[in-house]
Amino acid sequence: MPNHMLKLNTQLKSLLKKKFVIAAIICVLLIVGVGLRYFLSSMSNEKETFYLYIDNDDTADSVTMKLAPHCTPHGMSGFTTILRHSSYEQHVLTGRYAIEPDMCAITVYRRLANGMQAPVHLTIPSVRTLDRLAGAISNKLMLDSTQLVQALTDSAFCKQYGYDTLTIACLFIPNTYDVYWNISLPKFMERMQRENHRFWDGERQQKAQAIGFTPVEVVTLASIVDEETANNNEKPMVAGMYINRLKLRSAEYPNGMPLQADPTIKYAWRQFDLKRIYNKLLNIDSPFNTYRNVGLPPGPIRIPSVAGIDAVLNYTHHQFVYMCANADFSGTHQFAATYIEHLQNARAYAEALNKRGIK
Repeated sequence: MPNHMLKLNTQLKSLLKKKFVIAAIICVLLIVGVGLRYFLSSMSNEKETFYLYIDNDDTADSVTMKLAPHCTPHGMSGFTTILRHSSYEQHVLTGRYAIEPDMCAITVYRRLANGMQAPVHLTIPSVRTLDRLAGAISNKLMLDSTQLVQALTDSAFCKQYGYDTLTIACLFIPNTYDVYWNISLPKFMERMQRENHRFWDGERQQKAQAIGFTPVEVVTLASIVDEETANNNEKPMVAGMYINRLKLRSAEYPNGMPLQADPTIKYAWRQFDLKRIYNKLLNIDSPFNTYRNVGLPPGPIRIPSVAGIDAVLNYTHHQFVYMCANADFSGTHQFAATYIEHLQNARAYAEALNKRGIK
C-alpha cells in the first residue's frame, strides 16, 4: 500500500478513536448528570424538615404517595426507580422518619429501608382520667387510645407492672421522653416503668420513707394537692395540712381525721367542673369519698405534676389542719389551726361565692 494511503488510514483510525473517546465521555457525563439530578440532588421541596409517618397498612405505593406532595418530580422519579429495583415492598417498616431539605433519594431510601426513625418528644400530661391520658399518648404515638384504655383498666395487665386499676396512674411521671412513634404497648409500658424507677431512685425514695409513705401514697396525696391549688409555692403548705390530718389522733378522731378533700368528691362523682361542694354530695358511696373514709383514697385522682409530688416530699411543717379558699379568688388559701377560725374563713368565702352567683 502506498505511503500516502497508509498515512490516511492511520489518520482515520486516530480520528475515529478520538470520536469514540468523546462519545464515551459524553455518555459518562450524561449518566453522571442523570444520577446527580435524579438520585443525588435534594429530593425535598420543603424548606424545613418534614416527617413521614408509615403505618402498619402502608405499602411501597402508599409511602410514595405520602412523599410526593413534599418532594420534587425528579427526586420522586429517582426514589421510585430505586424502589422498583429493591425489595422494599416486602419490607416496609413502620415509623416516623425525618426527611431533611438536603436529603437525596438514595439517602431517603436508606433511611426508610433501615428503619432509621426520628424519635417523638412525648410529654406525659398531668390529667385527671386514664382516657384523657390515653388520648394524649395516642395523639403522639401509633398506639390506639382504645387499646390503651382497655389495658390500663385490666387488672391482670396492671399487675404485670406492680399496680392495680386504681393505682396504675402512679406509673406515669409527667416528664418529656424521647420514644419511637411505632413503639409497642409492652415496650411503652416497660419504658414508663424504667422512668418511674429512675424518678424514685435515691433522694425521693428516701424522703418518702422518712415521712412514712410509699411512692404510691405520695402520688395519691400529690394528686389531691394539685387539684386544690395551681400555685406551686403554696403546694407544700397544702400538703403539710393534709399530712397533719392523717397524723391527727384525738377523742374526736381516734383513727385519724378524715382528709375531707373536696377534689376527691368531684372525682367520685366524675363531675370535675363543680364549683361548690354541698352536703348532699358528701354521702356518695365511694372509696374516694374522703369525708366518709379515713386515710388516703385507694389511688390518685389525677396524674400529679412533679411539683405536686415534690411538694408532698418537702411539705411545710406547721400546725394547721383546716384550709379554705381565699375570698379574693386569688387561687390561694387561708389556713387555720382551730375549727372556729376555719368557720370564719369558710363563711367569708361562701359570701364571696354568693355575691358572684356561683352555685
